[in-house]
Amino acid sequence: MELRILYDNEAKTGFKKGWGFSCLVGDRFLFDTGADVNTLLFNMNRFHVKFERIDNVVLSHEHGDHVGGFQILRKLGKVEVCVPRSFSSQFKRRLASYHNVSLTEVGEAREISERFFTTGELGSTIREQSLIVETDKGLTVVTGCSHPGLEKILDKASHFGKIYGVVGGFHGFSRLEALEGVSLIVPCHCTTRKREILRAYSRSSKKCATGCVIEIP
Repeated sequence: MELRILYDNEAKTGFKKGWGFSCLVGDRFLFDTGADVNTLLFNMNRFHVKFERIDNVVLSHEHGDHVGGFQILRKLGKVEVCVPRSFSSQFKRRLASYHNVSLTEVGEAREISERFFTTGELGSTIREQSLIVETDKGLTVVTGCSHPGLEKILDKASHFGKIYGVVGGFHGFSRLEALEGVSLIVPCHCTTRKREILRAYSRSSKKCATGCVIEIP
Protein backbone atom coordinates (compact mmCIF):
# COMPACT_ATOMS: atom_id res chain seq x y z
CA MET A 1 0.00 0.00 0.00
CA GLU A 2 1.19 3.52 -0.77
CA LEU A 3 0.87 6.55 1.46
CA ARG A 4 1.21 9.82 -0.48
CA ILE A 5 2.04 13.03 1.36
CA LEU A 6 -0.27 15.74 0.00
CA TYR A 7 0.46 18.59 2.43
CA ASP A 8 3.47 19.25 4.63
CA ASN A 9 5.79 22.05 5.78
CA GLU A 10 8.40 20.84 3.28
CA ALA A 11 7.92 19.89 -0.37
CA LYS A 12 9.72 18.05 -3.10
CA THR A 13 10.38 19.82 -6.41
CA GLY A 14 7.17 20.34 -8.33
CA PHE A 15 4.93 20.31 -5.27
CA LYS A 16 3.74 23.11 -2.98
CA LYS A 17 4.47 23.26 0.74
CA GLY A 18 2.40 24.76 3.52
CA TRP A 19 2.08 24.61 7.29
CA GLY A 20 -0.19 21.67 7.84
CA PHE A 21 -0.63 18.02 7.00
CA SER A 22 -2.59 15.74 4.70
CA CYS A 23 -1.96 12.35 3.18
CA LEU A 24 -3.71 9.80 1.02
CA VAL A 25 -3.62 6.21 2.25
CA GLY A 26 -4.06 3.87 -0.67
CA ASP A 27 -6.67 5.25 -3.06
CA ARG A 28 -9.58 5.45 -0.64
CA PHE A 29 -8.61 7.19 2.60
CA LEU A 30 -7.83 10.91 2.79
CA PHE A 31 -6.36 11.80 6.18
CA ASP A 32 -6.62 15.51 7.07
CA THR A 33 -6.84 18.27 4.47
CA GLY A 34 -3.99 20.69 5.24
CA ALA A 35 -4.52 24.41 5.76
CA ASP A 36 -5.99 25.47 2.42
CA VAL A 37 -7.81 23.75 -0.40
CA ASN A 38 -5.86 25.37 -3.25
CA THR A 39 -2.49 23.98 -2.12
CA LEU A 40 -4.07 20.62 -1.38
CA LEU A 41 -5.77 20.49 -4.77
CA PHE A 42 -2.57 21.46 -6.59
CA ASN A 43 -0.65 18.65 -4.92
CA MET A 44 -3.40 16.11 -5.47
CA ASN A 45 -3.43 16.96 -9.16
CA ARG A 46 0.37 16.63 -9.29
CA PHE A 47 -0.08 13.12 -7.92
CA HIS A 48 -2.86 12.45 -10.45
CA VAL A 49 -5.13 11.42 -7.61
CA LYS A 50 -8.35 9.77 -8.76
CA PHE A 51 -10.84 11.77 -6.72
CA GLU A 52 -13.73 9.43 -7.43
CA ARG A 53 -11.95 6.59 -5.63
CA ILE A 54 -11.78 8.43 -2.29
CA ASP A 55 -14.69 7.27 -0.15
CA ASN A 56 -13.38 8.01 3.35
CA VAL A 57 -12.03 11.21 4.90
CA VAL A 58 -10.58 11.09 8.41
CA LEU A 59 -9.96 14.38 10.23
CA SER A 60 -7.62 14.20 13.20
CA HIS A 61 -8.44 17.37 15.13
CA GLU A 62 -10.11 20.71 14.61
CA HIS A 63 -7.09 22.92 13.91
CA GLY A 64 -6.98 24.98 10.76
CA ASP A 65 -3.77 23.45 9.48
CA HIS A 66 -5.48 20.03 9.41
CA VAL A 67 -9.06 20.83 8.40
CA GLY A 68 -8.62 24.11 6.49
CA GLY A 69 -8.88 22.40 3.11
CA PHE A 70 -12.18 20.66 3.88
CA GLN A 71 -13.74 22.20 0.74
CA ILE A 72 -11.98 19.38 -1.13
CA LEU A 73 -15.18 17.47 -0.31
CA ARG A 74 -16.77 19.23 -3.32
CA LYS A 75 -14.41 17.31 -5.59
CA LEU A 76 -15.28 13.89 -4.17
CA GLY A 77 -18.14 11.47 -4.72
CA LYS A 78 -20.12 9.97 -1.88
CA VAL A 79 -17.81 9.95 1.10
CA GLU A 80 -17.87 9.10 4.78
CA VAL A 81 -16.23 11.81 6.89
CA CYS A 82 -15.01 10.57 10.26
CA VAL A 83 -14.41 13.19 12.96
CA PRO A 84 -13.87 13.14 16.72
CA ARG A 85 -17.10 13.63 18.62
CA SER A 86 -15.59 16.72 20.28
CA PHE A 87 -15.52 18.71 17.02
CA SER A 88 -17.56 21.89 17.31
CA SER A 89 -21.23 21.72 16.36
CA GLN A 90 -20.70 24.54 13.87
CA PHE A 91 -17.98 22.71 11.96
CA LYS A 92 -19.89 19.42 12.01
CA ARG A 93 -22.90 21.23 10.52
CA ARG A 94 -20.70 22.64 7.75
CA LEU A 95 -19.43 19.18 6.91
CA ALA A 96 -22.89 17.62 7.02
CA SER A 97 -24.23 20.33 4.68
CA TYR A 98 -22.38 18.73 1.77
CA HIS A 99 -24.89 16.56 -0.10
CA ASN A 100 -22.28 13.85 -0.72
CA VAL A 101 -21.13 13.55 2.92
CA SER A 102 -22.13 10.97 5.50
CA LEU A 103 -20.78 12.27 8.81
CA THR A 104 -19.56 9.82 11.45
CA GLU A 105 -18.59 10.96 14.95
CA VAL A 106 -15.99 8.93 16.83
CA GLY A 107 -15.58 8.54 20.56
CA GLU A 108 -13.93 5.20 21.28
CA ALA A 109 -11.35 3.23 19.30
CA ARG A 110 -12.94 0.98 16.68
CA GLU A 111 -12.80 -0.35 13.15
CA ILE A 112 -14.08 2.15 10.59
CA SER A 113 -13.57 0.05 7.46
CA GLU A 114 -11.99 -3.30 6.66
CA ARG A 115 -8.35 -3.11 7.88
CA PHE A 116 -8.75 0.55 8.90
CA PHE A 117 -9.22 1.64 12.52
CA THR A 118 -9.36 4.80 14.59
CA THR A 119 -7.69 5.25 17.96
CA GLY A 120 -10.80 7.11 19.01
CA GLU A 121 -10.44 10.61 20.37
CA LEU A 122 -7.57 10.87 22.82
CA GLY A 123 -6.24 13.72 24.94
CA SER A 124 -7.79 16.24 27.27
CA THR A 125 -7.20 19.85 26.19
CA ILE A 126 -6.95 18.98 22.49
CA ARG A 127 -8.92 15.91 21.49
CA GLU A 128 -7.46 14.04 18.53
CA GLN A 129 -7.87 10.77 16.65
CA SER A 130 -5.26 8.89 14.62
CA LEU A 131 -5.76 6.43 11.79
CA ILE A 132 -4.53 2.84 12.04
CA VAL A 133 -3.91 0.84 8.88
CA GLU A 134 -3.54 -2.94 8.99
CA THR A 135 -1.09 -4.44 6.47
CA ASP A 136 0.71 -7.74 6.12
CA LYS A 137 3.67 -6.41 8.18
CA GLY A 138 1.55 -5.08 11.01
CA LEU A 139 -0.11 -1.78 11.86
CA THR A 140 0.91 1.63 10.55
CA VAL A 141 -0.36 4.60 12.56
CA VAL A 142 -1.02 7.91 10.79
CA THR A 143 -1.06 10.91 13.13
CA GLY A 144 -2.07 14.53 12.72
CA CYS A 145 -0.13 16.39 15.43
CA SER A 146 0.00 13.84 18.27
CA HIS A 147 -1.26 16.39 20.77
CA PRO A 148 -2.34 13.61 23.18
CA GLY A 149 1.27 12.29 23.14
CA LEU A 150 2.75 9.87 20.62
CA GLU A 151 3.35 7.23 23.30
CA LYS A 152 -0.34 7.29 24.24
CA ILE A 153 -1.38 7.01 20.59
CA LEU A 154 0.93 4.07 19.93
CA ASP A 155 -0.22 2.35 23.10
CA LYS A 156 -3.86 2.65 22.06
CA ALA A 157 -3.08 1.47 18.52
CA SER A 158 -1.23 -1.57 19.87
CA HIS A 159 -4.54 -2.92 21.17
CA PHE A 160 -5.28 -3.85 17.55
CA GLY A 161 -1.95 -5.61 16.93
CA LYS A 162 1.79 -5.10 16.48
CA ILE A 163 2.97 -1.64 15.40
CA TYR A 164 4.97 -1.69 12.18
CA GLY A 165 5.12 2.02 11.34
CA VAL A 166 4.14 5.55 12.33
CA VAL A 167 3.77 8.49 9.96
CA GLY A 168 2.72 12.08 10.64
CA GLY A 169 3.21 14.92 13.07
CA PHE A 170 4.81 13.97 16.40
CA HIS A 171 4.66 17.49 17.94
CA GLY A 172 6.86 17.75 21.06
CA PHE A 173 7.50 14.01 21.39
CA SER A 174 10.84 13.54 23.18
CA ARG A 175 10.98 10.00 24.62
CA LEU A 176 12.66 8.65 21.52
CA GLU A 177 13.23 5.20 23.01
CA ALA A 178 9.49 4.60 22.65
CA LEU A 179 10.12 4.16 18.92
CA GLU A 180 12.46 1.20 19.40
CA GLY A 181 11.19 -1.78 17.44
CA VAL A 182 9.13 0.34 15.02
CA SER A 183 10.24 -0.54 11.48
CA LEU A 184 8.98 2.58 9.68
CA ILE A 185 9.25 6.04 11.24
CA VAL A 186 8.28 9.12 9.21
CA PRO A 187 8.21 12.34 11.28
CA CYS A 188 6.32 15.10 9.46
CA HIS A 189 4.79 18.55 9.87
CA CYS A 190 5.01 19.78 13.49
CA THR A 191 7.62 17.30 14.82
CA THR A 192 9.98 19.47 16.86
CA ARG A 193 12.76 16.87 17.18
CA LYS A 194 12.62 15.66 13.59
CA ARG A 195 16.38 15.75 12.94
CA GLU A 196 17.14 13.95 16.17
CA ILE A 197 14.65 11.20 15.33
CA LEU A 198 16.09 10.79 11.83
CA ARG A 199 19.61 10.49 13.29
CA ALA A 200 18.65 8.11 16.09
CA TYR A 201 16.72 5.81 13.74
CA SER A 202 18.65 6.27 10.51
CA ARG A 203 17.82 2.77 9.24
CA SER A 204 14.09 2.81 9.91
CA SER A 205 13.20 6.49 9.45
CA LYS A 206 12.40 8.45 6.30
CA LYS A 207 12.18 12.16 5.59
CA CYS A 208 8.74 13.61 5.04
CA ALA A 209 7.74 16.23 2.47
CA THR A 210 4.84 16.95 0.18
CA GLY A 211 5.36 14.72 -2.85
CA CYS A 212 6.82 11.78 -0.92
CA VAL A 213 5.45 8.32 -1.55
CA ILE A 214 5.84 5.93 1.38
CA GLU A 215 5.50 2.23 0.78
CA ILE A 216 3.68 0.34 3.52
CA PRO A 217 4.24 -3.39 2.95
